[in-house]
Amino acid sequence: MEFAIVAGPFFLLLFAIIEVAIVFFVSVTLENAVAEAARDIRTGEVQNGGGQAQFEDTVCSLIQPLMECGANISFDVRTFEDFATAGDLSDPIGDDDELDDSQFGFDPGEEREIVLVRVYYQWTIFTPMLGRSLANLSGNKRLIAASAAFRNEPFGDS
Repeated sequence: MEFAIVAGPFFLLLFAIIEVAIVFFVSVTLENAVAEAARDIRTGEVQNGGGQAQFEDTVCSLIQPLMECGANISFDVRTFEDFATAGDLSDPIGDDDELDDSQFGFDPGEEREIVLVRVYYQWTIFTPMLGRSLANLSGNKRLIAASAAFRNEPFGDS
């Protein structure tokens, strides 16, 4: 009888702990994928033939099978004059609690330019009641972001 009373809250707490751990694992996986794929931009591989498709394919191959590419993932690659202006970007979550990717683009820059790579993934929260505190998008979703800022190498000199 006591277990029946405690079982509901126990399993809810157990599933909440597992889901939070999964969200952190997904976040770390996305950060690693962005770091690896950004290296292709930094060294000039993307600019010298691979293009946006190569970059997106690299990220997608590194996050599968944990995450699916498609409508849930958004890419934003920009160049800046200096590192200070790279931090002047607005929050990508709009007033309607949806990801506003209307300003996103793909500009990997030329050699020695400062580049900011941002990748966003919309993860659906499955545990009931946890979505209210963990979700930051409508539809019980959590926006997971990964970024890398760097100066491109002098890849044209070789």
